[in-house]
Amino acid sequence: MANVDLAEYCPSEDEPFMNDRQKEYFKRKLLNWKQEILDESQSTIVNLQEDNTQLPDIADRASSETEKALELRTRDRQRKLISKIDAAIRRIETGEYGYCEETGEPISLRRLDARPIATLSLEAQERHEKAEKVHRDD
Repeated sequence: MANVDLAEYCPSEDEPFMNDRQKEYFKRKLLNWKQEILDESQSTIVNLQEDNTQLPDIADRASSETEKALELRTRDRQRKLISKIDAAIRRIETGEYGYCEETGEPISLRRLDARPIATLSLEAQERHEKAEKVHRDD
């Protein structure tokens, strides 16, 4: 695949859907996003290793523990996000990326640009969320 500069290239509806340039664009976007998450997680590890047992005030210790618990939950969500990013990269490699899992129709480039891990078209996602809401309300 050709080397695509993210700063200069933007996928367009005027070109063939999921051509090599678009695939490379989204692959780089996904890899950059994954790297940002991994970089953030390194700072989390450093923060979590700081010893707060020396904090004299019990309220400060409690606040510190709450912050750590919140940070761990955030990292867990990001760990799940990384697996979705990896799955999207695999779909690019197999040629399945950009197509709705439900309908097989192309997912809009605007949606993919905003949410590169999307697996459903906007319409299919809305149907899915409505069905989920109906079941939740039961």
